[in-house]
Amino acid sequence: MPILIKDITKLLEQLAPLSLQETYDNCGLLVGSPTAVATGALITLDVTENIIDEAIANKCNLVIAHHPLIFSGLKKLSGNSWIERTIIKAIKNDISIYAIHTNLDNMMQGVNKMMAEKIGLIRGSVLQPKKELLRKLVCFCPKDDAEAVRNALFSAGAGHVGNYSECSFNSEGIGTFKGNEHSNPTIGSPGELRQEAEIKIETIFPAYRETMILKAMLDAHPYEEVAYEITTLHNQWQLVGAGYIGSLPESMDEKDFLQLLKKVFHCGSIRHTALSGKKIQKVALCGGSGSFLLKDAIQQGADIFVTADFKYHQFFDADNQIVIADIGHYESEQFTKELIFNEIQKNFSTFALCLSKNNTNPIHYY
Repeated sequence: MPILIKDITKLLEQLAPLSLQETYDNCGLLVGSPTAVATGALITLDVTENIIDEAIANKCNLVIAHHPLIFSGLKKLSGNSWIERTIIKAIKNDISIYAIHTNLDNMMQGVNKMMAEKIGLIRGSVLQPKKELLRKLVCFCPKDDAEAVRNALFSAGAGHVGNYSECSFNSEGIGTFKGNEHSNPTIGSPGELRQEAEIKIETIFPAYRETMILKAMLDAHPYEEVAYEITTLHNQWQLVGAGYIGSLPESMDEKDFLQLLKKVFHCGSIRHTALSGKKIQKVALCGGSGSFLLKDAIQQGADIFVTADFKYHQFFDADNQIVIADIGHYESEQFTKELIFNEIQKNFSTFALCLSKNNTNPIHYY
């Protein structure tokens, strides 16, 4: 059976749901038809005309990029900019373009975890977890059916708390109901007031899974009308958010750690604040533009913050409390290609995948 573009994009959206992208972003399938047969995929950080040429040469009709080619609305396609020319070339050659950007940045197992693994961080967590992305479901069912309903909810993605799964709270009580003449009650008869021993099941789930959670509950529940409620939680979601913080297995001198960064990330140079003379143990990082996380890194006691795109005046904000190491945008995110490649290959072992050999970094060092 041929693999379609939508088969690949569905996998990517399981890894990083589109609903978790930032509001300014433009992730997903940007060019092409989801029902087209996929001949192969070229994985890249950015999409340029050279990347489309590389896809053509490798007989790949799908380009998967970290950075979206289209960020804001296009009013014309006349070829007057590199973006327009790239889109035109892709369309002429039946090449689809897919972007997986801040939704992948925001995943615990995403871009930042990949950076952390490359420098050997342990005991890691999200630096700035997101709030109000979790929902609490409360439903009521007959005692004998509680296990089946719980299992259905867990299979649909409910009940995950940090490193734990199948989490719920269950309490027993008496439910009452009386159906009218149009009802078809599972227990009792229309017009009969019933008192039934029921279990109140409480569990949590990610907001983007609500449709699937409700379907699973309704399919498994024996009642004609199911009593349930859903509440938005203000809680932080520890597995989703910006940045990453972890520790080195052993502390390092500052200069040695900077040298490690240069070697691992192939940096032409590293812009950094004044060194403090202290050892580096706790490391905060963020792939791409991460200056907005500086306060979080300081508050959580990081010795150094590794990211990119700091402006001149923002370096002052370190205020001698932390070392800022700006390693470059491309440099910090370059291993995202490897992450995407591994995820697809794990699930589609025979599908033709190519890592782009083009260095799309627009910044050069002399």
